Amino acid sequence: MIPSVMPTYNRAPIAFTKGEGAWLTAEDGTRYLDLGAGIAVNSLGHANPALVQALTDQAKELWHVSNLYDIPNQQALADALVEHTFADTVFFTNSGTEACELAVKMARKHFHDKGEPDRTDIITFAGAFHGRSSAGIAAAASPKLTEGFGPLLPGFVNLPWGDHEALEAAVGDTVAAILVEPVQGEGGIVPLPDQCLKGLRALCDDHGILLILDEVQCGMGRTGRLFAHEWAGIAPDIMMVAKGIGGGFPIGALLATEAAASGMTAGTHGSTYGGNPLACAVGLAVMNIVSEPAFLEEVNRKAGLLRQRLEGLVAAHPDVFSHVRGSGLMLGIVCKAANADVINACYGAHVLVVPAAGNTLRIMPSLTISDDEISQAIERLDQAAGEVTANAAN
Repeated sequence: MIPSVMPTYNRAPIAFTKGEGAWLTAEDGTRYLDLGAGIAVNSLGHANPALVQALTDQAKELWHVSNLYDIPNQQALADALVEHTFADTVFFTNSGTEACELAVKMARKHFHDKGEPDRTDIITFAGAFHGRSSAGIAAAASPKLTEGFGPLLPGFVNLPWGDHEALEAAVGDTVAAILVEPVQGEGGIVPLPDQCLKGLRALCDDHGILLILDEVQCGMGRTGRLFAHEWAGIAPDIMMVAKGIGGGFPIGALLATEAAASGMTAGTHGSTYGGNPLACAVGLAVMNIVSEPAFLEEVNRKAGLLRQRLEGLVAAHPDVFSHVRGSGLMLGIVCKAANADVINACYGAHVLVVPAAGNTLRIMPSLTISDDEISQAIERLDQAAGEVTANAAN
């Protein structure tokens, strides 16, 4: 018999009842150090007082009115995003998946309105993850995501990661945009080198097409800049944002230049819940904290400390781990042992990590994790790795 909660997740047998900062407390009272942050969502930790206050204050006043009316919080958050980014305009969604859907629509509408309706193809890359909607799975083109869900939405050209010749050959008269994650998350914490991101920007400029960045996982301070593409000194035309922008409250956004969004006029897109007063109140509180230069400097300092300690952990357990990669507080440990075995051992050590492709562990703690908590994280990961080694010897 199918359970009342549809069985689409392979859940760990742990239920959490309380969170505070970098810690989660299970039903039995056991405390776990959370190095996953809800898959890079709880950017300011669990139950952050500033976010709790913003949500509580707004909840007492107004929850929902729909986008039939002006929403002051939405305007304030859009203004803040425009002030701190390349963007001229913002559309608010409930998730990164919804932002992906609009990114695809926007790129195609842009060229339709320019009198180039045949420019509908969007180039994507192997290992990508852009959500689980029809557009998202077609963009990623992974059999794991697409099998059984055909026919797939047409108009996507998926290329091998790092194949420059294939990319040059694919940019033809039907291409509207290139869609890429500056750091692949689900794909195994694989950063796109700065020179490659610069090359993609130049390629788009040379061919008059749009550059779409998916910063759903790597954005909002995760890499030590407000958005990861800033390290390369370039700007996209369209950018998908979600996860960390709400600090745990569901909200996403699509940011765009005026030129890229020129086709998005009244009636071309909409959302019942997107940009509601509750979500935008929390998002604005997150933005006000994460956009501060001093906050981002501290993220970079802690990222350096964490990376150094993880490198030492890998060196101490060469039978379990291979190497560390990533950027900022978005790090991956590539494993030699099965990452599922390491994750199970981590549960025993009361530390939470997140799996990814390529036999990788994602280490993505809250941006507010302390130095002492980083030390505790390494101690617990060390304990887990020792257990994996001991089990392999038995």
